[in-house]
Amino acid sequence: MALAHREPNRRTISIQLCSVSLCQNETVEYRFVMTERRGMAMFAGQGGKSGGFELTRRRLFTAGGALIAAASTTNCSGTDEPADDAVLRSTVRGRVLLPGDAGFDQARTPWNLTVDQSVRAVVELADADDASALIRYARQVGRSLAVQPNGHNPSPSADGTILVRTKRLDELRIDPDARTARVGAGVNWGQLQMAAGAHGLTGVAGSSPAVGVTGYTLGGGLSWFARQFGWACDNVIAFDIVDADGRARKVTASSDSSLFWALRGGGGDYALVTALEFRLHPAPELYGGKMLWPIDQAPRVMAAFREITATAPEEMTVWFSLLRMDGAAPMVGVDTTYLGQADAGRSLLAAFDRIDGRMVDSRRPMPPAELGSIVGEPTDPSPIRSHAELLNGFTDADAEAILTTSMEPLGAIQIRHLGGAIARPSDSPPGAVTAPYYMSLIGGEATPQAAAANDGRIQDYLRAVDRSRSRRTPLTLLSPGQTAVDAFDSATLDRLRGVKNSVDPEGVFRSNFPVREPASGR
Repeated sequence: MALAHREPNRRTISIQLCSVSLCQNETVEYRFVMTERRGMAMFAGQGGKSGGFELTRRRLFTAGGALIAAASTTNCSGTDEPADDAVLRSTVRGRVLLPGDAGFDQARTPWNLTVDQSVRAVVELADADDASALIRYARQVGRSLAVQPNGHNPSPSADGTILVRTKRLDELRIDPDARTARVGAGVNWGQLQMAAGAHGLTGVAGSSPAVGVTGYTLGGGLSWFARQFGWACDNVIAFDIVDADGRARKVTASSDSSLFWALRGGGGDYALVTALEFRLHPAPELYGGKMLWPIDQAPRVMAAFREITATAPEEMTVWFSLLRMDGAAPMVGVDTTYLGQADAGRSLLAAFDRIDGRMVDSRRPMPPAELGSIVGEPTDPSPIRSHAELLNGFTDADAEAILTTSMEPLGAIQIRHLGGAIARPSDSPPGAVTAPYYMSLIGGEATPQAAAANDGRIQDYLRAVDRSRSRRTPLTLLSPGQTAVDAFDSATLDRLRGVKNSVDPEGVFRSNFPVREPASGR
């Protein structure tokens, strides 16, 4: 390898990698040149192989290492079988874990422990430059990348991929004057809400503070505040991505309208998103919390839920739940938020206050940072069997069926009120949701027998509300075993596939729920 040198009277740095031996009787010479300010690194080899990519000066030696790594992956057997992924360690600066390494199994484990992700490697990106180097590597050796910031909403589609973790991409900036946030792909909702809340602002956040902002938003993002502000993805202004060619760029509605459309709720099939920018909303006052009663009050709580949601303003969201918790008697619960004054919120919920026997009432004025405390969802991985589905209505017969069907062995049955802004036209893949409610059925899976019992009970409930079923599940709520077909109508899915074919025809990226079948050989 020649030393870097500065040529006289030229603002140029050159490095030449000479006579890199790849296989018997095959030698390739690499040379690339970069201007000090900004340049184009070019490399060329025997047999007409050539390519190029853009560098900044700080990337120069990283790029050199990546070229050596690419050379090292060349297979000398004469077959198309890719080489060992151990060369990843010299390709990226972030941590690389391979099968057999200490910590590999923990790193590949998703939040839902019922999914066993049989991946080839786990890469924890150090920064966007790492993302570029990894993507070029994946293209070189025919790998696909599955990007999971935190491991939520997994599926078996990650099998055979390189699993990409983005926790170290932790940039978080709030512009209180513009009411916008810029977040790296490793930031979760708890962190964002804490930062935004300090300025009296909120994001279009979900119920769990542990869920990553980026993955949630790429899946659409069904928020506590969807009734007032629509899908989380509708609030995105820009994406920082690395595309399937390894190029870093910013995507906006004006710079690349088709890709911008697909990224706003169409999943992670099109690029590796390293950061995003989105609108925040005023939350000078927020009222919310949880109420719990003994299960024998379920009919009265259900009646009050239906009465309140029939006329609730868009600032209010109410969820009804039947709950079975280990070591506790079954209960009926209500979770709620109201973007407004506490007195007004309590008045709107007065029907619940007339129900006797309430055991818990945590409703209070709260800062946006405490939004995740309302439901108290688990923050540690656990085995879950679940199904969520939009309901085109919620009739007297549906309510009766929910109350009279035995929920055992399920742990929770939840009916969430929708409507409002999320029902209005939206130029994003999730589109307008005219269904006024959605139902979520959740159980554990400690054994195969428990899994079968949970699945059976889920089907009992689906049959019980069959006339109101939409047979559509928002992408962000899909369960293992479902596909993108369950989330999108045929016209939207065709359009998403068109974008995928245009920007990633070789299938470098593979989301949890791909919009098309993985490319052959990947």
